[in-house]
Amino acid sequence: MIKIYLTEEETRTAKAYAKKHRMPLNVCMKNVFFAKIEEEYDIALADTALVEYEKNHKTYSHEEIKKKLEL
Repeated sequence: MIKIYLTEEETRTAKAYAKKHRMPLNVCMKNVFFAKIEEEYDIALADTALVEYEKNHKTYSHEEIKKKLEL
């Protein structure tokens, strides 16, 4: 269990958001929290991929990949 202390305004906002999405507040907050973590992870992966791409601009078409993988 984790406790989060919110101001009255934050509580109203959170409850309104949960109601809008037809979810209990705890489920809604959990979903939003993990969605944020996933988003940051995806951004980190994209940043890593960009660095690798900048090192080597070579790209391959779908057909080239199929041939390389003998598909």
